[in-house]
Amino acid sequence: VQLVESGGGLVQAGGSLRVSCAASGTSVMTNHVAWYRQGPGKEREFVARIGPGGSGTDYADSVKGRFSISRDNAKNSVYLQMNSLKPDDTDVYYCKMPWRGTDFWGQGTQVTVSS
Repeated sequence: VQLVESGGGLVQAGGSLRVSCAASGTSVMTNHVAWYRQGPGKEREFVARIGPGGSGTDYADSVKGRFSISRDNAKNSVYLQMNSLKPDDTDVYYCKMPWRGTDFWGQGTQVTVSS
């Protein structure tokens, strides 16, 4: 299993950005996929999760109403749409997929929100 994030960048506060997680080796349709984020000196924290099939989504309280996680089965990818971004959202964003007892992580994509 390989996960590759992309789409990070620099955006002004209040702006939007969409980051992507492209998977290979297994299907995003049949697995949980989650987004986490981590800044310098901070612990990695949960952001959002999407379940397999139609089993739903959940979000950290800090991003509810601003971020949206979705999946494109044809592209075997999961997306995180981030709106109303704040400087506190500045972090490296990682996707994670647990598969056969192992957590697989991507390399991360940097999101920087300027004030």
